[in-house]
Amino acid sequence: MMKFWKVLGYIMLVAFTVFSILGAIFLFGRGFYELSVTLFVLIFLIDFFILNRNAYPYRYMIPALILLFILVLYPIAFTIRTAFTNYGTGHIMTRQEVVERLLVDPIYTYIVPDSSPLTYSVYVRFEGTQPTNDFKVIVSIGSDYYVAREYRVLKSEAGQLILGEAELIKLNESGLSLERQNGKIELIRDNGKIFRYFYNPEDSETYINEDYFKYSILFPIMSKIEFVDSNSSRFAIRQNEEGKFLMYNIRHLYKLGLAETIEKGKSIVKTVLINTITNRPLIEENGTFYDINEKGEKVVVAGYISYYGLKNFTRIFTDPTVSGPFAKIFVWNFTWAALSVLFTFVIGLILALVLNNPNLRGRAIYRLLLIIPWAIPAFISVLVWKNGFFNETYGILNKFIITQLFGKEPIRWFNDPFWAKVAVLTVNTWLGFPYMMVVSLGALQSIPEDYYEAAAIDGANKWQRFWKITFPLLMTTVAPLLVGSFAFNFNNFVNIYLLTGGGPAMPNTTTPAGSTDILISYTYKLAFEGGRGQDFGFASAISIIIFFIVGTLSFINFRLSGSFEEVNR
Repeated sequence: MMKFWKVLGYIMLVAFTVFSILGAIFLFGRGFYELSVTLFVLIFLIDFFILNRNAYPYRYMIPALILLFILVLYPIAFTIRTAFTNYGTGHIMTRQEVVERLLVDPIYTYIVPDSSPLTYSVYVRFEGTQPTNDFKVIVSIGSDYYVAREYRVLKSEAGQLILGEAELIKLNESGLSLERQNGKIELIRDNGKIFRYFYNPEDSETYINEDYFKYSILFPIMSKIEFVDSNSSRFAIRQNEEGKFLMYNIRHLYKLGLAETIEKGKSIVKTVLINTITNRPLIEENGTFYDINEKGEKVVVAGYISYYGLKNFTRIFTDPTVSGPFAKIFVWNFTWAALSVLFTFVIGLILALVLNNPNLRGRAIYRLLLIIPWAIPAFISVLVWKNGFFNETYGILNKFIITQLFGKEPIRWFNDPFWAKVAVLTVNTWLGFPYMMVVSLGALQSIPEDYYEAAAIDGANKWQRFWKITFPLLMTTVAPLLVGSFAFNFNNFVNIYLLTGGGPAMPNTTTPAGSTDILISYTYKLAFEGGRGQDFGFASAISIIIFFIVGTLSFINFRLSGSFEEVNR
């Protein structure tokens, strides 16, 4: 029995390995290189831990290993890769996907000049009294009538039709059974299916069916089909100036061809996209295809993800519209983190000293009340401060204290850079002091009373005892927590974003930079809220800089504070 389970286990391991390798190969072929490599390494480690007897203890780490690779290492690798690309709005797809779209997407077609619209009729199969999207199309070209065969899918994405093609054959050669009434075809029979006359843009009697035709047949299917006759001419439904959807002779705007180009000082012949109207090849630069208009100007056609080198990093220092705001955000980020730690620690320590006094009555009640800001979810507190206190019109501070009590003009809390910074620091201090109070209180209670008694005998007063005994011993315990608090506040996105959204906006910048933005909120805006589009590549570059800043500062601070050293040697 034991041997059976062992064999079964090996069979399952082989199946898992095979399917995982196939999945990794599929991901690599689709361009997900980081995820593919991550999966390959993970498969190797899992098999090694299971098959190698010496690695037996590591088998219990497999679940944690999977989470580590998928949730930590892969995102890091993907971020690093993205930082060296132009990935963002206008550059979302790969080059191959963009070329395919330019070649097949109905958007990149045009009506042949001087071509006349064709008359077409749509016949629909009914289920009971309800029409379906199963249809036949009869087209009149000259004096001949043609019927469209079943269309075949040439391009689709996520199950949505992008381009289809249907062959037009002469009606009298189609083998279809027709029923006419007053010279008009009213019904088509095809392999047991019955298609009834439903819509013709020139027949006002069918306009009652126009809405169903547009939204169930035309827009999702028929507008994306190209009808091809025996002469290889292409026809498609297009909207004219009067709003009617008619069938025209069309051509694709771009095609593949050979052209001579200069690369690295050498003349080479390569496959390029050519404009079928001007017969000029498209210009390809920095992951973007450009066309030339009538004035000889370059016009952006489409962009794709391409390698960007160090441009995202050098842009921070070379582009004045980026480097200026970035420097201000960088300095404010350090100021914000340092002042947040300072204010919360000072206030928390003062309250801890008060609560640590054994002669204070009702200490339990005070502790309970002072810990409330920490117990309430941060986003609720931030919204209360934002709408209840700092609102410039009906907030308590402006409406009652500033204007009525002091007779001053209302403070523009969220429109003035200085007061916006005061607001975010105030709220962050409110949210952070209970933590520092609890930490400091615990550290104070761990200091032996013997030290204070000995110092009092030697004649030391309260201030001397605080600075010579309390503070040094307190810092031994609290210093690592202060470093951690600095790192936390350095990336404290939620409070900034909920309170001010990073605003007010900085002038003279091409990026969505705000006066209270810290690097992480600035990165979020670049990635998801940029007014000029999303810029994932630049945002990833800043994320890498943030990582090194926080990592370096944390390491230095830990070393300087001796947090990695033993207290007693």
